[in-house]
Amino acid sequence: MLQYPRIRDLRTDNNLRQEDIAQKLDTTQKQYSRWERGEHKIPFDIIIQLAKIYNVSIDYIAELTNVKRSYR
Repeated sequence: MLQYPRIRDLRTDNNLRQEDIAQKLDTTQKQYSRWERGEHKIPFDIIIQLAKIYNVSIDYIAELTNVKRSYR
C-alpha cells in the first residue's frame, strides 16, 4: 500500500478537515481520504494543486526533501 503521510500532516497542521481539502480539489471527502490513506495513487494534477494550496514544493509532498520550499 502507498503512503502519503505528508498530505495528512499538512492538512492537520493547517487545521483543515478532509472535507475542506476535497472541496478545494473538486472531489469527494471519500476520494480524498483514499489518497491520504494511500489506497489510491494521487494523480499528478492533484499533487500540483496540493502544492499550491499548502505553498510547498512537490518534492516536499513526495518526501524527496524535508525543506518546505514554496511552490512558486
